[in-house]
Amino acid sequence: MQPSTDTLAQGGQQTPGPRACPQRRQQAGPVMVLSLTPNRDKRLVMDYTLETSQQKEKLLKAIYTLQLKSIATFQTASPLLSSQQGMGMVTHHHVHQLADKTKSLCRDLDNIKNLLHYCQDDLVRQIPNPTGSRYGGVSGIHCSLEGSIYVTAETAPWVHVLSSTGQTLQALPCRQTGMESGTFLPEDVTVTRTGMVAVADMINGAVWVFNPHTSPSKGEWVKIRKVGSPRGIGVDSTGKILVADYAQGQVHSFALDRAFKTSNIHSVPNLQGPRYVSPAPSGGFVISEECGDVKVFTSSRQLVCSLSSKYGHQFGNPAGVCVDVEGSIVVADEQRRTVHLFPESGAPVCLVSTGLRRPAGVACSSFGHLFVADTGENCVKVFKYHVRPRQPLGTL
Repeated sequence: MQPSTDTLAQGGQQTPGPRACPQRRQQAGPVMVLSLTPNRDKRLVMDYTLETSQQKEKLLKAIYTLQLKSIATFQTASPLLSSQQGMGMVTHHHVHQLADKTKSLCRDLDNIKNLLHYCQDDLVRQIPNPTGSRYGGVSGIHCSLEGSIYVTAETAPWVHVLSSTGQTLQALPCRQTGMESGTFLPEDVTVTRTGMVAVADMINGAVWVFNPHTSPSKGEWVKIRKVGSPRGIGVDSTGKILVADYAQGQVHSFALDRAFKTSNIHSVPNLQGPRYVSPAPSGGFVISEECGDVKVFTSSRQLVCSLSSKYGHQFGNPAGVCVDVEGSIVVADEQRRTVHLFPESGAPVCLVSTGLRRPAGVACSSFGHLFVADTGENCVKVFKYHVRPRQPLGTL
């Protein structure tokens, strides 16, 4: 279930993003509150439990019936088709009709599986901006394999490394050393294959990597490349750094050696305001376009599809993108204030339908948690989005 694009922000105020697309405003209807007596409340709970049990039984019975019928038909049809030259009384129309119905039924089964597999609006905790209210709201976020999260905030010269529960593990001041000493403002953050923090600096048109091994012992930032207007940053499956160049309408990819020299540089042009970039499961990348679409490219930089055309989904203003461990693409929509998951099979699933004011960056952990940088509320919201089946007793 997806809310209206104009849901009012908490506190009765609407806070449009700096790049928000035009949107209409609607009046919220009255809310009816039912007051139930304790006994009636208990009866409703019991009735609901009974109805749910009946629906579960009906669903499992339907799936099991399909399984039995398909196996029985296959066991009958296979030897008959093998033993005769023709197809009996079966016509081409019957074959095409069954093939079309099978595709539709498989989509329905995929959707049922996905709706059982994921959760909606299951908020676990809120992590406040580690820089407080001194700077702008949180914007960029990255989650490492071990579960640590890396956070940047608007106009804040810091990268904070937090535990999954919000405890500060490290604070990296974004300060360049040498002759050009001064601070810079990271727009987005990622971690390289060698474990070093990399950020996009849109104001100075640069990509920085933090080298923790230099003297002084606290490490230093190294400017590895000049880029027109780097907005988002990521690392693909081969270890190349991906940079979304907002003003130039491009995504750049390049390798980085141990001497912090870049090589094997490539660019994908003709994008409309690229914002956030994430590695794709196939080795390519996923890119969100401002007030536009989300596109998927191969490792050879060929367009695979746009999510709007593949899934028939209409975006408002797509922002943060990430790919989870199962290969599903997760997209935050700044205008619609939602987060959707696009599975490899089946229709899109709305993971967050309410409670966001201005979602920006998103990240998924391997533990089934979704991290959303809510710039409007200046915090990171952590959702449980993945249902894990209960393990039988005696198993790990």
